[in-house]
Amino acid sequence: MGVGKSTMGRHFADFLNYRFVDTDEIIEQRQKTSIAQIFAEHGEDHFRRLERDLVMEMKSWDHCVISTGGGLVTYEDNIDHLKQHAFVVCLWASPQTIFNRVKRQSHRPLLQTEDPLGTITNLLAKRKVFYQAADLMINTETRPMRQISQIVVRQFRQVQRREPGEGVA
Repeated sequence: MGVGKSTMGRHFADFLNYRFVDTDEIIEQRQKTSIAQIFAEHGEDHFRRLERDLVMEMKSWDHCVISTGGGLVTYEDNIDHLKQHAFVVCLWASPQTIFNRVKRQSHRPLLQTEDPLGTITNLLAKRKVFYQAADLMINTETRPMRQISQIVVRQFRQVQRREPGEGVA
């Protein structure tokens, strides 16, 4: 959260002339409620199962840039399934930077705690091994969007030359 997945994903999709897909938006549309409400009414495990079902569906999608929630890759073997059919990019930033970017947002159910910065720090520590499994990790703190885009697209095109048909997740 707060690393620029949606903003950068839309930019990558436009640049590549691909369709942009946000897994949280799809889940909200299909469930006809917000992610926060899903967490409140059914819990995180239920939400992660919805994400897992979507990951399995995405195997058949082509020419998409897919923005996933940060926890999606931590559930079961989602990262392995994504990597079978997509070039997986992990955008990251420090806990303090993420906190500064999201502290005024009320739609983040995992941050509804007394210590949101501590929660972010703990989430990143727990998720680190999953994030490191991405094909490319890139820091969004200090680089302008244009430079990030150039790096991601260059790496994607190199992989695409070797394995045609892959998308970006």
